[in-house]
Amino acid sequence: MEDALLLVSEVVTNACLHAGGPRELVLRHMPERLRVEVSDDSSEPPRRRLPGDRALPGGHGLILLERLARSWGSEPSGGDRPGKTVWLEVAARRA
Repeated sequence: MEDALLLVSEVVTNACLHAGGPRELVLRHMPERLRVEVSDDSSEPPRRRLPGDRALPGGHGLILLERLARSWGSEPSGGDRPGKTVWLEVAARRA
């Protein structure tokens, strides 16, 4: 659960910092996984930045996604509205 919370925080924060804020947050719970979708108004896809000093914030978000998410990606918004949806999936917790 901690990994999912960290990843949700990361993609929402990225939408705030780079896209004027999130438009929508969707959580989809399926038997094998949790899917998180964050939509925003920027059509710019996420790209990895080279991190500077490891002790300073910035440049680590996509590294977290790559290491902690089962899978992740970005899709352009459909229809007339500009923007994108960044999604990630983590394994569902077994009881």
